[in-house]
Amino acid sequence: MDAQRKSNLARGRRKTSIRKRVFGSTEKPRLSVYRSSKHIYAQVIDDYSGKTLVSASTVQEKVATGGNVDAAKAVGIKIAEKAKAAGIEAVAFDRNGFKYHGRVKALADAAREGGLKF
Repeated sequence: MDAQRKSNLARGRRKTSIRKRVFGSTEKPRLSVYRSSKHIYAQVIDDYSGKTLVSASTVQEKVATGGNVDAAKAVGIKIAEKAKAAGIEAVAFDRNGFKYHGRVKALADAAREGGLKF
């Protein structure tokens, strides 16, 4: 088994373990983060209705380099702004199997600075 496949399987196991505990309700939706090599994406999701309430990404924000910490901070601030505009104060953070480090941590910290509580 090659290293990339092994890494993806390990992330899948972590994701399943996290999703057992984290559930987005109408009062406290789930903030889900996805990180690729070039971009980072964030969605606020109501799991009862299965709908995405707000989203932000480096693709939408037209950030020149989406694969760095500064871009993740920009997305975190933008998702917080959009969530506040939609009347969302608190969220449940879903790191989606990614380690809470680097870009994922930067996005979370920026969202907190923007006013989201989690």
